[in-house]
Amino acid sequence: MSFSFSPSPSSARSTSPHALEPYGWDAGWADAFAPYARQGLLPGRVLRVDRGQCDLATPGGTVRADTAFVVPRDPMRIVCTGDWVAVDPDGDPRFVRTLLPRRTAFVRSTSSKRSEGQVLATNIDHIVICVSLAVELDLGRLERFVALAHSSSSGDALLGGAEANGPRIVVVLTKADLVPDAVTLGHLVDDVSTVAPGAEVLTVSSLTGEGVDVLTALFSGSTSALIGISGAGKSTLANTVLGEDVMEVRAARDVDGKGRHTTTTRNLLVLPHGGVLIDTPGLRGVGLWDAGTGVGQVFSEIEELAGRCRFHDCSHGSEPGCAVLAAIEDGDLPERRLDSYRKLLRENQRIVAKTDARARSEIRREWKRKGAEGRAAMEAKRGRVR
Repeated sequence: MSFSFSPSPSSARSTSPHALEPYGWDAGWADAFAPYARQGLLPGRVLRVDRGQCDLATPGGTVRADTAFVVPRDPMRIVCTGDWVAVDPDGDPRFVRTLLPRRTAFVRSTSSKRSEGQVLATNIDHIVICVSLAVELDLGRLERFVALAHSSSSGDALLGGAEANGPRIVVVLTKADLVPDAVTLGHLVDDVSTVAPGAEVLTVSSLTGEGVDVLTALFSGSTSALIGISGAGKSTLANTVLGEDVMEVRAARDVDGKGRHTTTTRNLLVLPHGGVLIDTPGLRGVGLWDAGTGVGQVFSEIEELAGRCRFHDCSHGSEPGCAVLAAIEDGDLPERRLDSYRKLLRENQRIVAKTDARARSEIRREWKRKGAEGRAAMEAKRGRVR
C-alpha cells in the first residue's frame, strides 16, 4: 500500500501501515482501505470519541480529528470507539472522511423514547460481559446482555459490512475471591452457563490473580470489549490485564454492589501481550435493539420445546398440548425463564415495530386475531351460561 506523502528514512517505520498492527490492522482492513489510500488518505483506528472529535491511532502516531463529515445525525453512523476510518493526512484540524465497513457492532436501544440504536463498540472479536459476584446474580439482566451480544454477529449493513461469524461471547464473573467456597462458585457458574448458552464462563479475581492468565491469553491478538453495569469491575479488570493503573477505579456500594460511573467514555487500550481492549462506561439500561435472533439463541430450549406444541401458534398460556407448559410442570424448565423470554420478545417486537412498517402491520394483525378469538370465546361462554 502506498500513501501520498514520502516520509523521511528516520520516520519511515512509524508511518508504515504496519505500525497499526498492534491495533488490529490486518490484510482484510488493508483491502477495505485500498480505495482511500489511492485518494491520499490515512487509515486510523478510533481510540476515543468525545464532543464530535476523536483520538485516532494512525501510521504516524496518535492524532486528533473532527468527525463532522460522517453523518452525525444518524446514530448508527456516528464514529465509535473501535471503528476503522479514513482521515486527512495533514491539516489542522484533521477530518475523518469516512468509516470503513464494520465487521461487528454491539448495539443497544437508546434510553430515549425515540426508535434509535446506540453503537457501543465496533469491530470486536470478543464481547466480555462482566458480572460482579459481590451481589446476587441478576439472571434476567444477564439474559439481556447475552441476547444483544448474539445479535452483534450480523455485521453492519448500514456501513456495507459483510456477514460475519460474530464475536465470541465471554461472561466473566469478577471478584471471585468473595466466593471462597468452590462448590458455591461452581453452582454460580452453572447458573450462568444455563442462561448464557454459547458463552464461555470464566471466574476472575483481580485481587488474587485467579483466572487472569486465561483472560490475558483470550485477549491476545484480538479486540475485546468489556460490557456491564457500573460496579461490575470492568475498569479494575482492564487495569489488571494492562499491568498498570490506566483506568480510574472507584469503590462499589456494599448495599447493592453498584458503582459510580468511573469510565465516562469508551477507550481502546493496547494490551502488553498483544490485542486491544475497549473499556466501556457502566450501563444503567440494557434496551434490546433488533435482537430477535439473539433472544432465540439465549432461549433456544424454549424455542425447541415450542416446536413440539400441538398448535404452531401456541402462546404457551393455556393451550392444550403445549410442550413448554408441560416442561414447566415437570420441572424441566424454570417458569422464570419463560417469563423472561416473553418479556424480551415483547420488548424486541416493540423496538422493531418502530422502525419496520411490515412488522407493525404483522403485530396489528396478530392483535386483531387474538382479539377476535377472545370475543368468540366470550360469546361461546355466554351462550353456555344462557
